[in-house]
Amino acid sequence: MRTRAPICYLGPCYLGLICYLVLVAGCASLQSAPGALQRHSVRVSEHSLTLWSRELAKSKGAILLVHGRTWSSLPNFDLQVPGEARSVMSALNAAGFDAYALDMRGYGATPRDASGWLTPLQASEDVAAALAWIASRERQVPALLGYSKGSLVAQLAAQRRPERMSALIMFGYPRDPAAPPPLAPVPAMPPREVNTRERAQSDFISPAVTSPAVVQAYVAAALAADPIRVDWRDEEQFDALDPAQVKVPTLLLHGERDPLTPLPAQARLFAQLGNPDRRWIILPGGDHAAMVEDSHAAFMAAVVSFLQRPGIAATPAGATAHAKH
Repeated sequence: MRTRAPICYLGPCYLGLICYLVLVAGCASLQSAPGALQRHSVRVSEHSLTLWSRELAKSKGAILLVHGRTWSSLPNFDLQVPGEARSVMSALNAAGFDAYALDMRGYGATPRDASGWLTPLQASEDVAAALAWIASRERQVPALLGYSKGSLVAQLAAQRRPERMSALIMFGYPRDPAAPPPLAPVPAMPPREVNTRERAQSDFISPAVTSPAVVQAYVAAALAADPIRVDWRDEEQFDALDPAQVKVPTLLLHGERDPLTPLPAQARLFAQLGNPDRRWIILPGGDHAAMVEDSHAAFMAAVVSFLQRPGIAATPAGATAHAKH
């Protein structure tokens, strides 16, 4: 038999206190709720870049997310799946951080420039410009996370503009410092290939690491955002990548089953990083799309733990929560 709790009679002062505590608790829960998705425009040399954000009224700091080779920001970092938490941006909000995601030139909501091509140096300069824009808005230096090919762009930005970031996270880093991949021939004109469902599904490699609903949601979002494949050239510019020149705090992160991140290559990269404040985390069971697979929670725990590591005064976690203008 269920017993009834005893009835307590409270005076007006106690009732007022309870109402106040309930109001405070409600406000606290609202602070950790995901912010609404916003679209911003960042101008770089007369070209307009699209920057997405989910922001809180008060935050611990901010991080910029940079996507990979084929798919833009929203499929990778703000995937919406009914009944499943897969949005990296929303999870960052829940941890107290403002989340920004850049669509590089030709990706998502950012148009190609007049050349029709994207180059590593241009991409890194665009990332640096987005970081500066975020710093002016947030009143502190943001962190930077690059995914897959975006991790190469992020590293290039870290080497060229280290003052623009408080920390660097390289996720799914697809390059061996000891054996750079051969360069493919570049046609005279951008091919503008049509993206396919097969290509959108290709990063979901390992069995039993995510549900069919997540895969289908990702495929639909990817093809809607990026129906045409972006064209890169001058990729020999990536040969300037030198882990020893990365002087900012760095997290190296990848899935256990990611075929693009073999352990010997990751070990060489980690050993050569130029800042002793560094971590290397492997996500058990994850592959190249670990941020939206069933490893999503482990991915977020690794990222947030790095941002909140103790004793670092210049990172987003080193600052107390601040209100915006």
